[in-house]
Amino acid sequence: MAKKTNEHTPKLLVRQATPADVPALVDLTARVYTPEWGHAAEMLRSQQTHFPEGQFVVEYEGQIVGYCATFRIDEATALAPHTWMQITGGGMASRHKPDGNWLYGMEVVVHPDYRGMRIGQRLYHARKQLCSDLKLRGIVFGGRIPGLAKNMQRYGSAEAYVQAVVEGKRRDLTLSFQLSNDFEVIGVIRGYVPSDYESLGYAAHLVWRNPRLLNQPDIPSIPTPQRLPDSVRVASVQYQQRRIKSFDEFATQVEYFTDIAADYSADFVTFPELITLQLLSIENAELSPVESIRKLSQYTPQVKELFSRLAVHYNINIVAGSHPTEQANGDIHNVCYVCLRDGSIHEREKIHPTPSERTVWNIIGGDSAATVQTDCGPIGVMICYDSEFPEVARHLTDQGALILFVPFCTDVREGYLRVRYCSQARAIENQCYVVLSGNVGNLPGVNNFDIQYGQSCILTPSDFPFARDGIAADSQPNIETVLFADLRLESLARARNAGAVQNLKDRRFDLYETRWMTKRDSQS
Repeated sequence: MAKKTNEHTPKLLVRQATPADVPALVDLTARVYTPEWGHAAEMLRSQQTHFPEGQFVVEYEGQIVGYCATFRIDEATALAPHTWMQITGGGMASRHKPDGNWLYGMEVVVHPDYRGMRIGQRLYHARKQLCSDLKLRGIVFGGRIPGLAKNMQRYGSAEAYVQAVVEGKRRDLTLSFQLSNDFEVIGVIRGYVPSDYESLGYAAHLVWRNPRLLNQPDIPSIPTPQRLPDSVRVASVQYQQRRIKSFDEFATQVEYFTDIAADYSADFVTFPELITLQLLSIENAELSPVESIRKLSQYTPQVKELFSRLAVHYNINIVAGSHPTEQANGDIHNVCYVCLRDGSIHEREKIHPTPSERTVWNIIGGDSAATVQTDCGPIGVMICYDSEFPEVARHLTDQGALILFVPFCTDVREGYLRVRYCSQARAIENQCYVVLSGNVGNLPGVNNFDIQYGQSCILTPSDFPFARDGIAADSQPNIETVLFADLRLESLARARNAGAVQNLKDRRFDLYETRWMTKRDSQS
């Protein structure tokens, strides 16, 4: 009778190395490097003594077929030129620093009879997981370039050969594998392992940056002195416009939705563009379009006081839609008041009034787009039509914004879809979150505000860490409701550093640029 096997027992196991593994590791390294260059038992024990959690083995059907060794090191040492013997302390990992912010990969060994089973890839994954768990900046090491000796005459230098491999013009057995595992070359190290004749003693200086960290140098910096939360809860109010009799009635409706968002522990609640046009139904007077907008602007002090008070009282950051506001020179701008829970008020103007806003209401566009610093990191505001201009979102993202809020007001489905499709594009190309909030309902008798079509939503980039369709939350069209979504900021860092596409990193600064001008620049 055949012996029964336990189907739940894994054949292949990646685990932390133990002292009992040392004899098997001596044999494995001797098999790979020859007995002369294999690792001594003292060396292997020293590695485990200094940093036990950084040593891994792959066990297949009870036999150790793979092994890797790591230790922690400070950034200055790790990124400076060095040799393998210097940085590893002769292979003992004696330069391990318990507070080091980089993980140094000093060794990866795979049994030659088991190559093709992605043993090396599994070991790299274990390293990356350790790096992420410890919240280190990344992994760094010197990688062999075994094709160099055979091609040195053709390329003339180690640097030229490595560049050819990076550009995909030449395949190197080891370096190409490293690149396929998301490592990047930051230089070439001379004399790294003098006895590595295939590499002529050179090594590619390689790094993998931890995508869970938001402060990597290759994504826009996030200028905030506070540690960012892992997750931000946002609420979007799909607000029904209805006739009211007083400002207090308007305030009651706004407070109701703010209270709801706060009850669900939201960090932000956003309202639609031109939400305050509802106030024109109070007097129910026959006014020209321009007169109605100037009349509405008289409510500006009350609007600012209301939203600021609610933000503090309910401990929530409010993106207060937008409100037509008269400027000191008499111009009317469409202004979004961002009222933070610390009591501060920030004004962000619509930059691109629609043709209808310009001709019917005589609204003038603003001339700046700056982020707002919040306790959840920098945010950006694009009011409706602004979302259809990619330069605005890129400018905000380059300032560090991770979430863009789009209060909108559209009358028909075609207009709404322009805002939605463009906002989805902004989320993808900037690898950020975009929150839309729109009006529904009708206000008979209010000029240029006859009908509304709205379908508020919360959009994400389109990649594996995010919602399946790039939509974190969606609403039914033209029904008053509130949407909620938890947005993980670390997912943006992962996508920007190691996503299927990396739009921010892959921009061609050698070909094009976006320059944001001030009024002074445009007039000079």
